[in-house]
Amino acid sequence: MNKYIKNFVPAVALLAMGLSSCVGDLDVEPIDPNLITTPAIEQAYNKCFANLAMAGNSGPDGDTDIDGLDGGTSAFVRQLFNANELTTDEAICNWTNDEGIPQFNFNTYGASHPMLRGFYYRLTTGYTYCNNFLADFGGQNKQMDAEIRFLRALEYYYLMDCFGNVGFTETVSAENAPRYTRKQMYDWLEQELLTIEPDLADAKAKTSADEGYGRPDKAAAWVLLSRLYLNAEVYTGTAQWQKAADYAKKVIDSPYKLYTGEKKNGWTAYQQLFLADNGENGASVEAVFPIKFDGKATAAYGGTNYFTGGCYDANVVVDPQGTKSANLTMNANWAGIRSRKSLVDKFFPNNNAPHVEARYMPEEAGDDRAIFDGKGGEKDDEKRTVSQETADDLGKFVKGFAVAKYANFCASGANPKDTKFPDIDFFLFRAAEAYLTYAEATARQNGGNTTAEGTAYINQIRARAHTTTRTGSYTLRDIMDEWSREFYFEGRRRTDLIRFNCFGGDNNYNWPWKGGVAEGKNFSANRNIFAIPTTDLLMNRNLLQNTGY
Repeated sequence: MNKYIKNFVPAVALLAMGLSSCVGDLDVEPIDPNLITTPAIEQAYNKCFANLAMAGNSGPDGDTDIDGLDGGTSAFVRQLFNANELTTDEAICNWTNDEGIPQFNFNTYGASHPMLRGFYYRLTTGYTYCNNFLADFGGQNKQMDAEIRFLRALEYYYLMDCFGNVGFTETVSAENAPRYTRKQMYDWLEQELLTIEPDLADAKAKTSADEGYGRPDKAAAWVLLSRLYLNAEVYTGTAQWQKAADYAKKVIDSPYKLYTGEKKNGWTAYQQLFLADNGENGASVEAVFPIKFDGKATAAYGGTNYFTGGCYDANVVVDPQGTKSANLTMNANWAGIRSRKSLVDKFFPNNNAPHVEARYMPEEAGDDRAIFDGKGGEKDDEKRTVSQETADDLGKFVKGFAVAKYANFCASGANPKDTKFPDIDFFLFRAAEAYLTYAEATARQNGGNTTAEGTAYINQIRARAHTTTRTGSYTLRDIMDEWSREFYFEGRRRTDLIRFNCFGGDNNYNWPWKGGVAEGKNFSANRNIFAIPTTDLLMNRNLLQNTGY
């Protein structure tokens, strides 16, 4: 049992905790109202989903579910980003006085890292909620059970990917969970996803108005299986490229598609994936598994608000109409997270990135995905540079281009629901992932170059961005860079770099400030997985610390 859940109680008591008032936007209509006879089951069910979006039951400024950690430190999306982006060639943060941020920036994290501890306990808390639901209410509805089992598998997947060898249990018990190796976790995940797939709803693209939006269907299981297989060599030592391609193809052939809609009020199709109305503007045809956010109903400091606050200062202009900042008049312009030069170089390889506003940068790059603000303000100390040259630069937001990928504007031109917290849903799984997974997996079976079909899938992604395509093949290095162009700041870069042997170890793939030096340096391969938090090692003697920590 997760001993860090604050005041953990059986699911039948969740209603008394006031859950319904805090997760209204996450509520899901019962699959069969005749089977759902008490409010308790709905509240317990919704709580399993709310764990991915919210810190606790008391709103953004209230208590978190996890004892000893504030909501921002333990929020799922926020720490998914920090662990998998700040540690890579994409992002860097200037909040250098915040405990844990320099260690992310420099790849020097250890077993007492507060944010990694928060991420770890968010995941273990999540699977405990799922175990509790299944213990109290399992067996009443196969689809509902399968959805909760999917959430549990998702949380175990991130534990395996980030922390390697972790405690594992499918029950709620006072006993300490036994330690599972990464290989054991992989085997369980594969079997669990294959088992629940038939009981999930058929794949169907949805908008926020449709029943089932925000719930996993068969395609969500296919994406997670394809991701599991794509990284199988890292996790188990045995590659599974064909299985990765097979399950990616199931997603590609499903109703989920790349969103290729027309510009709306100046916003491109790619930008519409990350706007306040992304659940309504048509972009959700790509959203295989969205985490729902609503400025009123699911206000949180750790969801997409982390991007609309943390990635902006008052001088960023991404709105085609010229409105400054992220369209939030309160809780805005935290000015912390921005790009490393190595990310900008993916779009401007000739060291010629212009100092223009974010609304003009995609046209300058010839790629709709280059949503960077390189201008800043009019004063000398407000003007942006593309890089962080000195240690002092690390603490200055204008040292590095701002990333305006997420914006609380509506493509329709309507106003968002709130001026403090954004309405942007976080598309945890996008159909575009399947296109790149298929291209990479088949290239790895084809001498390191894409097949004709793999080339076509990458071309579709690039065509959506209105950038150049190829008639010839793409190399594995091309694909690694394309993962970054398409998915930067979406919480997956660390995993991709590890798969390409470009993260920890003697690989000489360096980026600015990698390993704590301006030019970048190799760091130990043991840091490809994070340390098990010391607090959990002390509580659960079945666990062992990962090598090198």
